[in-house]
Amino acid sequence: MNRIEKLIEEMCPEGVDRHPLGSLVENLDSKRKPVTKHNRVEGEYPYYGANGIQDYVDSYIFEGTFLLVGEDGSVVRENGTPYLNWATGKIWVNNHAHVLRETDQASLRFLFFYLSNLNIEEFVTGGSQKKLNQGNLNRIPISLPPLEIQQEIVDILDKFTELEAELEAELEAELEAREKQYEEVRRRLLDFESDTSNHPLGEMIREMCPEGVPRTKFGQIAEIRRGASPRPISKFITKDPDGFPWIKIGDAKKDTKFIHQTAQMVSKAGASKSVEVNPGDFILSNSMSFGRPYIMKIQGYIHDGWLSITGFHDRLIPDYLYHQLSSESVQNQFNNMASSGTVRNLNADIVRRVDLLVPPIEIQKGIVRILDNLDSLVNSVNEGIPAEIEARRKQYEYYRDKLLNFKELESA
Repeated sequence: MNRIEKLIEEMCPEGVDRHPLGSLVENLDSKRKPVTKHNRVEGEYPYYGANGIQDYVDSYIFEGTFLLVGEDGSVVRENGTPYLNWATGKIWVNNHAHVLRETDQASLRFLFFYLSNLNIEEFVTGGSQKKLNQGNLNRIPISLPPLEIQQEIVDILDKFTELEAELEAELEAELEAREKQYEEVRRRLLDFESDTSNHPLGEMIREMCPEGVPRTKFGQIAEIRRGASPRPISKFITKDPDGFPWIKIGDAKKDTKFIHQTAQMVSKAGASKSVEVNPGDFILSNSMSFGRPYIMKIQGYIHDGWLSITGFHDRLIPDYLYHQLSSESVQNQFNNMASSGTVRNLNADIVRRVDLLVPPIEIQKGIVRILDNLDSLVNSVNEGIPAEIEARRKQYEYYRDKLLNFKELESA
């Protein structure tokens, strides 16, 4: 039997009583107020809303330690638990978060952990704009053991939280280090103009390119076109099984280099007004976060937010081209040339003018082989670290749930 179990057996053997939250805290909602244009001056004091710090201003309305509970907007998360913020010091809180201060009835930190573990959706009302009003907040039932037990639980969960944060920081640092290592290896592999004596393929490069690896304008070895969108596109989107994949930005996942599927299809009439891409072709975003390359695994059609890159296969293998286009050197060229216009975006002419280093196919294959092997190692870490972080979070939630579930005192 652990210390908390012993304390519960000694201090509340018949069970733990329940109390409405409003009887355990001091509510300071009447002092909340939004930051007006006059007050919105950059400063050192955090300005809180429903789900966190929104800004930093040069004034404050609360000083001390507070539990903030989301009232409007993002009141609860997907699992029904409330948006909570633990705030210490001088702060400003707008009228989208309740402000709770500790009394001698309960540990505010205990209430923070207890509410973090509680589904409160039944206390949230409203249609499209959900709200946890003060009346419903006050009614939330809290199983409240004696203060000594509350403090024991707080000490354990605070320590667990601290250890979890330290572990996550270590794991994320390791992940970042692996990614930087990968980028450095890729940079070195694609650097044919420095001394190649330390290049992993140096001997092959010197033998096959005694005069150096040639630079070529991209447009001389590939066909680069802007996509086209039939308008209004809504007329051409179809659920017909004979439709064609319609490639949108949302189909291009951040952490992959391939397009495998699309959420929408376009009709034959729509496809005739667009630009076709096929497996092995590239598409390149030309606005917003431009310059991110993707390799097609399917046949489909692209709108004018994409550029298509085709006809390069006799000089470039797709995986090597992917690494070249993703490299710092090429991305810098994109940024520099895109910045020369009034609107930052890529167009087909800019991409055609980009300089690429084009070694013989055998050297390209060697580079891809090395990077693929390293990529497998990095990906195993990339997959393992988030899984480890998630496992630790579930472990924490499991112990929190056990610590905060009490036998209820039976009504007389």
